[in-house]
Amino acid sequence: MQQSTPPAPVSFWEAFRFWLKLGFISFGGPAGQIAMMHQELVEKRRWLSEGRFLHALNYCMVLPGPEAQQLATYIGWLMHRTWGGIVAGVLFVLPSLFILIFLSWIYIAYGNTMLVAGLFFGIKPAVTAIVLQAAWRIGSRALKNKGLWAIAAAAFIAIFAFGTPFPLIVVAAALIGYAGGRLRPDWFKASGQHGKSAHFFGPALIDDNTPTPEHARFRWPRLLTVAAIGALLWALPMGLLTSMLGWQHTLTQMGWFFTKAALLTFGGAYAVLPYVYQGAVTHFGWLTPTQMIDGLALGETTPGPLIMVVAFVGFVGGYQTPQMLVLFGPENRFLAGALAASLVTWFTFLPSFVFILLGGPLVETTHGQLKFTAPLTAITAAVVGVILNLALFFGYHVLWPQGINGGFDWVSAAIALAAALALFRFQQSVMRVIAACALLGLLIKISGF
Repeated sequence: MQQSTPPAPVSFWEAFRFWLKLGFISFGGPAGQIAMMHQELVEKRRWLSEGRFLHALNYCMVLPGPEAQQLATYIGWLMHRTWGGIVAGVLFVLPSLFILIFLSWIYIAYGNTMLVAGLFFGIKPAVTAIVLQAAWRIGSRALKNKGLWAIAAAAFIAIFAFGTPFPLIVVAAALIGYAGGRLRPDWFKASGQHGKSAHFFGPALIDDNTPTPEHARFRWPRLLTVAAIGALLWALPMGLLTSMLGWQHTLTQMGWFFTKAALLTFGGAYAVLPYVYQGAVTHFGWLTPTQMIDGLALGETTPGPLIMVVAFVGFVGGYQTPQMLVLFGPENRFLAGALAASLVTWFTFLPSFVFILLGGPLVETTHGQLKFTAPLTAITAAVVGVILNLALFFGYHVLWPQGINGGFDWVSAAIALAAALALFRFQQSVMRVIAACALLGLLIKISGF
């Protein structure tokens, strides 16, 4: 039975308990996490209306960074001011950080055991199918005409054939979109927006016509204050790392590298993974290609944003990089890894909080439907080509684990094909596919097949 009155006001601590719970159960990637928040906050609890939810979501989708975490931050801020937003955003990430630090330690310290090796033998082919599905899912939504298809193809060729750095691809796509938006505006209309739903779940605490809260009104002094505090929160740790360890130290370079990564995550975590791979594996050598694939597998099996795979990259780099061993000593490898994981998480997610706290008042003041700009539409198209390259990269290392001359792994190919059928044909969830493939890989290893 539909309610006719709005729910009672929600206290800060009631919201705190919800955000904490969400941090532990937010599996399923961005789509699953957003759907979960919609079900809980719009349909069940009615803390805000469908229109206000979608209004916030559209803004978060325009930003670089993990949109589900940013949406939680936005809603927390709208309901309980700045601290509400900080708590919602932090609790969305913190459980995943602790879980990944623990799993990364198990992986790097005991990864050669039969149990761990068997599980990863099954999970890695599944990850290849999952990334391929991500390319298809984003492409089917974003590539609406031949112009956007051409941008995706050019991005794929640029990174696959010429090894073009991901930032250059983003800049080039943005410039093409800027020019194309003027010359062929019909090609660059927003294609990724969430349309409004016809469903009505009853009056909400923050309804369509609820006046903008006082703290959410735009004021220039507040904007300048938030920008200054955000810059300070970035500059202080970066300055300390540079002064104490030097610019070329592993921790300093991790801070700088993942700051750049945070500003390039248009299209979600799958889009930035090629950039992380290029830097962490190829340029810095913090981890191996195989470890990178394993890290994505761990990220898929834990709650929180998929971009939390950066915590795995940080932990493994901190655990085994010579500079870190000199700084902490071989006996404190876990501490070195945990510190590096926490550091890269800070630099990766800090921009997301700043974007929400800076832009939220502008969004709430206008209440206009936000649309993708032409440059962002072009970037999204380029992201499809980049993700396809990522799928091929994973596929190569899974199906030819010893290199092209080392023989084809038919067993892994069969697992990858089964995972692809489950995802594409039978619409199974990522978690079910990973669990089934992990069990299958363990059974294969135990049987000695």
